[in-house]
Parts: sequence; C-alpha cells; structure tokens
Amino acid sequence: MLINRSGTMVVPFMTLYLTQSMGVSIAKAGLVMSLFGAGSICGGLIGGRITDKIGFYYLQMFALLGGGILFILLGQMTSYPAICICTFFLALVNESFRPANSAAIAHYSKEENRTRSYSLNRLAINLGWAAGGALGGFIASKNYTLLFWIDGLTNISAACLLWLVLAPSKNAATLKRPADKTVGALSAYRDKPYLAFVVLSILFFYCFFQLFTTLPVYYREQLSMSEQDIGIVMAMNGILIALIEMVIVHQLEGKRSNLQYVVVGVIMVAASFMVFNIIPGGFWLAVLAMLIVTFGEMLSMPFMNSFWISRSTESNRGQYAGLYTICWSTAQVLGPATGGQIVQHFGFDTLWWFMGGLCIVASLGFRQLHLRIQSAQDHLA
Repeated sequence: MLINRSGTMVVPFMTLYLTQSMGVSIAKAGLVMSLFGAGSICGGLIGGRITDKIGFYYLQMFALLGGGILFILLGQMTSYPAICICTFFLALVNESFRPANSAAIAHYSKEENRTRSYSLNRLAINLGWAAGGALGGFIASKNYTLLFWIDGLTNISAACLLWLVLAPSKNAATLKRPADKTVGALSAYRDKPYLAFVVLSILFFYCFFQLFTTLPVYYREQLSMSEQDIGIVMAMNGILIALIEMVIVHQLEGKRSNLQYVVVGVIMVAASFMVFNIIPGGFWLAVLAMLIVTFGEMLSMPFMNSFWISRSTESNRGQYAGLYTICWSTAQVLGPATGGQIVQHFGFDTLWWFMGGLCIVASLGFRQLHLRIQSAQDHLA
C-alpha cells in the first residue's frame, strides 16, 4: 500500500492537468472528475462481489496491474471523449482494489489486533499520499505526462511485490480460493443494521471531505492565511495520524464497542467545523480545528472498519467491503460539489453550521444503532 500510494499523483493534479496542459475548461474538467467518482462507485460495488467469487488476492493483482496500465494509457489520450471514457474505466478498475484489500487485511489479521491492522494500513496510505503529493507537485511543474507514468509504474510495482510476498504459491496464509459460503451467512444487502451504518457513514464522509476541498479555500479567503501556512496546517493531519494513531488504537481496542468510539469521533469532527463560527482567529484557530478533527478521525475511522468486519464472514466479506468503499466514493462525488455551492450561495458560516449539524445527526444515528445492536445481543443472550 505504501508503494502504491507513494505514486498517487494523477488524481490530485488531474484538474490542473486538464485545464493547464490540455486546454479543457474548468466545467469539463469537473465532469471528468465526476466520471472518476462514478467509476469509483461502480468499482467498489463490482469489486466487492468479485472478491467473494475469486478471492481477494487475484482481484488485487488484477486491479493493480490493470490500473497501472490504464494510468499510463490515460496519459497518452489527447481527445476529450477518450479522456472521459478512459477515466471512468480507470476508476472502475483501480477502485475495485479497495474492497479486496480490506478483505485481505481482515483475513491476515486476528480479531484482537484487527483495528490496529487497519490503522497500520491507514498509516501507509497517509505516508504514501504525503510523499506522492509532494513529489507530484514538483514533477507537475516540469512535465505532467510523467505523473501518469509514475502512478502507473508504482501500481505495477505494488503488484509485483504482492506476487513475490503473498502469492498463494509463496505464502501459506493466502487463500488459493474463496472460502466456502458460510451456512446462514447474511448478505450485506439484507443486513439492515449494516445498511443503516452505510447511510450514516456517507453522511459523515460527506462532511469529512470538506477538509480537502472547501476548507483550504476558507483558510485563504476568510482567515487570510498564506499558502505556506495552509500547507503546514494540512500536513498536521497526516503527521499526527502517522505518529499517534496506532498508539491510541492500541490503548482503546477491545475496551468498548466499536460504535461507541465512532460516536465520540464524529462529534469531535462536528466540533471542528463549528469552532470556526464560535471562536475568532486566524492561523491558531485553524491549528485548533485541525487538532480536533484529526483526533476525531483517529477515534472514528479505524473503529468503523472494525465494525463492518465484525458483521461479515470470510465468504461475504467482499460485499461488506464493497458497500463501505461506496460510502467513500459517494461522499467524494457529492461533498466537493455541494460544499462549493453552499459557500457560493450562503457563505462559509452556513457551511460550517450545516456540516457540524450533519455530523451531529450522524453521531446520534451511530449511537442509536449501537443501542439497537446491543439490545438485540442482550435479547439473544
């Protein structure tokens, strides 16, 4: 994952590439990114189903190799329709990796260290994303086409490492075929508590994505922060996660139910939005808000992973992982677009109250879900 994410350069700079290098309008560039989001949703859904049929190892190999080839191919496209089509299929293939990877982490870990396993994976993603973003900015200033080659080749390199270390012929822990269907195993699409969790997760992720879209604009326009200061505040998130998330999760894992930690984490994210409307300030207000949201993220997201894993089995884990992947993709499509519209028509104050309020609604929903699941378990006992 670290190798794969270290090459993440195309998506962060795709809009700049289209407008600056290809001469495409901002509106058309936005459509391309929407197609990427649509492809991601399809990839999550299809990838989850295929994972349960052929196994997580083979789908990860296909997604890494196929995604690598398509990244390189996209960099060679010169016509707008071809870019649109290639972007959609790239997202579909590339994002089918996520549910397979989630199922793999669950398989290789144990119940007592599962949340830490997902935190370790998040650590790799954050470190890789930071390295890829920093290097990508330098490369983009020289040659945009190189971004596609590097992104593609790191995908392919990750596939090679996956084969060298975790191929069924080389590692006894890797399943050669999917597990037989567990008797009585519930389909993710019929698991009502889990479907409620999916809806609540979409609400939460929708708000969370404002951190990477409208929030930097707010820093610049309303708090009068320089680009350098904005970069420092945004980097705090990844640095804190890399330094202390594993420690926090290790201390908390198994002591309370997963959803109890999620409730607290989502409330903290709500507070990080609302603080902008309550406390006046500039740089240090941004630092305070980032500290709050980062701790909220560390309390919520690792335990959200553990929750959905706890409801799945080896034979239906792909379905659960696929739906969870769709939560991210749906929020990634809706969040940036609607957040910008709210700011344009009603202002930043309204945006922060709205996002904070929506997070509170999601937190109350998670709490109610926890109470219902706990009540059902007590009844069975």
